[in-house]
Amino acid sequence: MELFEHQDAIFPISYAEILQRVRNINPVKYGSTRNYVNGSVTYLSPYISRGIISTKFILSEILNRGYKPAQIEKFIQELAWRDYWQQVWKTKGDAINQDLKHQQTPVSNTSISKAIVEANTGIEAIDKAIQEFYKTGYLHNHLRMYIASIACNIGQSHWKVPAQWMYYHLLDADWASNALSWQWVAGANANKKYVANQDNINKYCFTQQKNTFLDVPYDAFNTLEIPEILKQTPPLVLKTPLPKQKPISVNETLPTCIYNLYNLDPLWKKESSVNRILLLEPSHFEYYPVSQKTIDFVVNLSEENIDNVQIYVGEFKDFIIEHNLKNIYYKEHPLNNHYQGIEEPREWMFEVEGYYPSFFAFWKKCKKQLTY
Repeated sequence: MELFEHQDAIFPISYAEILQRVRNINPVKYGSTRNYVNGSVTYLSPYISRGIISTKFILSEILNRGYKPAQIEKFIQELAWRDYWQQVWKTKGDAINQDLKHQQTPVSNTSISKAIVEANTGIEAIDKAIQEFYKTGYLHNHLRMYIASIACNIGQSHWKVPAQWMYYHLLDADWASNALSWQWVAGANANKKYVANQDNINKYCFTQQKNTFLDVPYDAFNTLEIPEILKQTPPLVLKTPLPKQKPISVNETLPTCIYNLYNLDPLWKKESSVNRILLLEPSHFEYYPVSQKTIDFVVNLSEENIDNVQIYVGEFKDFIIEHNLKNIYYKEHPLNNHYQGIEEPREWMFEVEGYYPSFFAFWKKCKKQLTY
């Protein structure tokens, strides 16, 4: 069995091992340690993003173990952020691909610093994290914020291309969470920017580095010049290495379930006799490219957990025409609007829908549905 490794974390692909990871969550310890790079985080984000398990499932499993919401509110909130970003995407659609609330400023380039891409910023914790990231497809959330702050708020890159770079390499690639978090850091989706100085990085990453371009007090950030090391911003080219199409056999008298990058639910219509197709659309990956590691992860997850799944590399409309399909099922997602057939809802933690301008306005509504 192939494993996707990260220091203390490995990303198994069998459903049984993923469920065991859910059972191993310590939500109390998570709340107190999650900001540290060695904190008690869950390493479940790749499975949530890929639709293997839902935020609602994780919450119900935790509450069934006897935890009360008041004990684990920080853990529940962090899960709710994922649903919040998805609700923003669902409501705003392609608008999340531009500055959502405020124009990011100042912006000196629309690429990403070469030093970040090459893990050569001179910030030890960041460079080590990026090197690990390329090997594993995983980044701790605090490190994501640090990198975004360096790229956008120190290097003055517009958030979009750096966000695409990170999404490309993430096993948990979720465009809503990724793009809107980058905008939040850059001040395009928040009322202030997020910055972290060297002392902050040292504290949470257990380094003792001094005399870097981040080794300044917070009031110095407003007038900080772009450091020389971040000034080179050559164009970034990201391409998805899709697998070659193999012959598939589809029974046109049976219903067809369409799986994709965001839906690999192994329990979906598990007892039904259906065609199961993992659809990899070139047009999707042209716009939202991902790495070989991510493609391998998606293919391996689907082949391991979805009975008789077949892979179709091509467009939805061509697949339907080629195989004369009529009875098609798929799950709701902002990137599936061009699908035709019967759309089924995703699982959400709470019955709270629509756009809320802040997470805490969203959370206030969600919290009312918890029993404290």
